[in-house]
Amino acid sequence: MRDMGSSDDPRVQAQLDRLSGLSIQRDVLGLDAIETLLSRLGDPHKRLPPVFHVAGTNGKGSTCAFLRAMLEAQGYSVHVTTSPHLVRYNERFRVAGKLIEDARLAELLEEVFDAAEGLGCSFFEITIAAAFVEFARVPADACVVEVGLGGRLDATNVLEPDVLAACGIAALGIDHEKFLLAPEEGVPAEPMARIAFEKAGIAKKNVPLLSVSELSPERKQIQVSSATAGSLLFRINRDWHYSEIESGSYRDDQGTLTFPPLGLLGMHQIRNAALAVAMVRHQKRVSVSPEAIISGLKVACWPARLQRLANGPLVGTREVILDGGHNANAGAAISKAVDGPLHLVLGMLDNKDPGSFIGPFGDRIRTLTVVPVPNHDAHPASAFGPDAKPAANLEDALLDIPYDDYPVLIAGSLYLAGEALKLNDEIPD
Repeated sequence: MRDMGSSDDPRVQAQLDRLSGLSIQRDVLGLDAIETLLSRLGDPHKRLPPVFHVAGTNGKGSTCAFLRAMLEAQGYSVHVTTSPHLVRYNERFRVAGKLIEDARLAELLEEVFDAAEGLGCSFFEITIAAAFVEFARVPADACVVEVGLGGRLDATNVLEPDVLAACGIAALGIDHEKFLLAPEEGVPAEPMARIAFEKAGIAKKNVPLLSVSELSPERKQIQVSSATAGSLLFRINRDWHYSEIESGSYRDDQGTLTFPPLGLLGMHQIRNAALAVAMVRHQKRVSVSPEAIISGLKVACWPARLQRLANGPLVGTREVILDGGHNANAGAAISKAVDGPLHLVLGMLDNKDPGSFIGPFGDRIRTLTVVPVPNHDAHPASAFGPDAKPAANLEDALLDIPYDDYPVLIAGSLYLAGEALKLNDEIPD
């Protein structure tokens, strides 16, 4: 079970204890429970400021970070809900630019839990309902909502066309197979088409839909899903284009933008930035100038995504890079971004494929240390091959690694990334 963290506020702690007793997702995905819960709460999801809704396997959180930064650079007040949190549950609720305060969080969760009586809601359904209640209560100019799992049956997919500015689909890959690839009548059987089908389930009538997918079968499936929903599909390499040369650029019929050095590291972030720009440029609910777009791309921040940790209690003065990546696509992107040999510290949930993540690093791994993921079932060192060695925790892992010129990469789970940030006194705000 996910560690909800702890709070000095007893009312908040009481709600965190209640949340920790819930399943992250229900065994059978569906929207009935969340729709009933929101109805009991007065349908707050129908009273939100213009929403940018983002799905995808990899990069959706970074896309949300770029969206938020560009909108705020324009001077807008922005609500954001993303998942998972890294250190504090409060991170899931950015209300008009600031993380929710403990006192209000306790009140909010009490209200939602009371309304959820008898519905058997999951952790994520409670969380999303709480976010929408708060976002409807506090005035703002725009809202950024990250899909939790999939899209079609995700709790965020109660959003209706009237509140949506644009929908985006970041890079696709195989993940969450138990939920997203389970056999179901009337849906695609081919794995990548099925993933695209689930993610494109966020498409809504007359709402712009943009995706970075360029290859079949996912591109074809997104076109089919868009046509079925009646959304306004703007296709990459037809309606908008991006280039990864230097720091990147973007082009559509409104003109060309040359990207500044991005606030997020890694060439793969150019693709996420381009998706965020395309979403902003192909909607009409909020106006964002080219100058605000450039400013936002420059300052966007998203912890635990190729984050270079500051000198602190955990890392001392050595070079340590932190990333929550845990699947094949993430491994490929990170390996391109981190040059040369490295020491790898991994903590990976046991429902992930260890080989697919470490494969792209080839023979560049000088040492491979495997640690537990606090409060989760994780792979043992033996799952990573004969050269992997175990350590009891991150502190011990770093102590055992030779102190040389090679950087240390901590990866494999956002939950482990949160533990690293906490131990190094870098709490996201």
